[in-house]
Amino acid sequence: MKDPIRIAISGINGRLGRFCARTIMSNDEFKLVGAFGRPGADYVGQDVGCLVNGVNAGIVISNTFQDVLQSNRPQVVLDFSQAESAIETARLALTSGVRPVVGTSGLKEEDIKAISHIASEQSLGAMIVPNFSIGAVLMVEFARQAASFFSHCEIVEMHHTKKLDAPSGTAMYTASKLAALGREFNRCRAGMQERELVSGSRGSKMDSGVRVHSLRLPGLIAHQEVIFAGEGELFSIRHETINLESLIPGIKMALKAVIKMHHLTRGLENLLLASSPATEVPLKGELVSV
Repeated sequence: MKDPIRIAISGINGRLGRFCARTIMSNDEFKLVGAFGRPGADYVGQDVGCLVNGVNAGIVISNTFQDVLQSNRPQVVLDFSQAESAIETARLALTSGVRPVVGTSGLKEEDIKAISHIASEQSLGAMIVPNFSIGAVLMVEFARQAASFFSHCEIVEMHHTKKLDAPSGTAMYTASKLAALGREFNRCRAGMQERELVSGSRGSKMDSGVRVHSLRLPGLIAHQEVIFAGEGELFSIRHETINLESLIPGIKMALKAVIKMHHLTRGLENLLLASSPATEVPLKGELVSV
């Protein structure tokens, strides 16, 4: 049996960070060797197991990523923190020989390009993953294919009330994929001009003309619908995250793949769609409807 991949988690205080810690600690293919969150937080110095599932794991939560590097060097750092800190962690990771897998939203294009440059320079794998759900990846891919046949498109994304940024990373990534097709959506008829009686009521207009609407409501996890329209018809693609179990196949796929990479890869579809058609990826905790 191969040695397990040594993983550190950034953002251990968040819901996704704690969930991933439980997932990694219960999987023989991985070994959790470090965790950290906000410097100076009250959970620093606690056992990570006590934080995530109430069972001592023998891994103390560090104050910073630098402390993790000094105590038990990981091979991969899985980041669910905030955009600014995630970029700094990715820079430090790559220059220290550690591969970052970033699941944080709100990253700027110039920061992504900088990380890509460092990864190539260091000949190390890195991943930026807007969404680890297999169904969400397929939703974006199906939307990209459908976009060639429709002139109008809007995106509605819905998340829990604790999500800080809007639009979501998945919505922004979907919009960027549609923009890459070089088409302009939602053109007004000649001589017509929309008027917003309340600012923002028509959502955010992206470069391609696609509009994105963000909802934040209690009880939600992560949901997105891409709605296309033509004369006399509507076509929608919707993804529903029912629980966080839906993230496990994608997280495992990314952690195992980044070890073999020598550059930055953006999006899980580069792994999923390159897989053999015979490869089965179990979908749990999510729904995709077309």
